Amino acid sequence: MKNALYILIVSLFFSCEDVIDLKVPTSDRKLVIEASLNWFEDSDGSEQQIKLTLTAPFFDNQVPPANNATVFVEDSNSNIFTFLEQENTGIYKTNSFIPELNQEYTLTIIYDDQTYIGTEVLTSVTPIEYIEQNNEGGFSGEDIELKAFYTDPANIDNYYFFEFISDIPQIPVLEVYDDQFTDGNQIFAFYSEEDLQQTDIVTINNYGVSQQFYQFMDLLLQQTSDNGGGPFQAQPATVRGNCINITNPDNFPLGYFRVSQAYQFTYIVQ
Repeated sequence: MKNALYILIVSLFFSCEDVIDLKVPTSDRKLVIEASLNWFEDSDGSEQQIKLTLTAPFFDNQVPPANNATVFVEDSNSNIFTFLEQENTGIYKTNSFIPELNQEYTLTIIYDDQTYIGTEVLTSVTPIEYIEQNNEGGFSGEDIELKAFYTDPANIDNYYFFEFISDIPQIPVLEVYDDQFTDGNQIFAFYSEEDLQQTDIVTINNYGVSQQFYQFMDLLLQQTSDNGGGPFQAQPATVRGNCINITNPDNFPLGYFRVSQAYQFTYIVQ
C-alpha cells in the first residue's frame, strides 16, 4: 500500500511539471555606432576606425556586424575622410584622417538605404602627470588603489573620460569627470581592483570630451553599474547619443560619435 501511494504521489508530481517557453521581449534591430576618433600624443592621428553592429536578442551569443555601409567623416574645411570596411567585420578604417583641435567633424553613415549623421568637435585634454598608489585601500584595507593626477585648465569648462585597462578585469573600467568644483586645480581619476598585484600593468587613457558626451556616458555608466537589472527586471530608458537617422528619425541609432585628443599613461603596479 505504501509503495502504491508513493508511486501515485510521484506520478502526480511529474504530471504537474510543465515546460515553460520563456519569451523575452524583442524589438527591431537598430544600428549601433562605435565611432571614437582619438588623437593620441606622439601620433599624427591619421589611422582611425569605426565599428558598426546591430542590436541582437538578449540571449544571442553573436553580435551581428553591419556590413556594406558607406562611412565617411567631413571636417569644417570640406576635407572628406572615407572609411572602408575590413573583410565583412563591420569595422571601417581610414589612414588619412587629419585631427585639429576645436575642429568640427561630421560623421555620415549610409546603411540599409538610411542615412545617419552625427557632429562633434575635437576636444583637447590635459596630460596625466603622475600616479599615486595606495596599498591599503578598499573596505578590507588590502586593495590596491591608483590615483591618476592631472591639472585642470582654469576658467574653462572641461570634461574628461578615463579608461583603465588591465588584465583584471578584462573589460576596461570607465569613468567620467567634470571640473565643476575643481576648476584650475590639480585633481585625480581613481581606480581600484581587489585582485591587482605587484608588477601588474595598468594602461590609463585620458580623453578630452564634450559636455554632451560627458552627460551621455555618465547616464550610461549609471545604468550599467553593478546595480543594473537583468533581462527580467524593468529596463532603463534607452540612452541616445549624438547620431540621428535623417531618413527615418523613429529608427534612431545607438552609440556615439566622439572626437578627442588623448593621452596614455602606462603604470606598473609597485
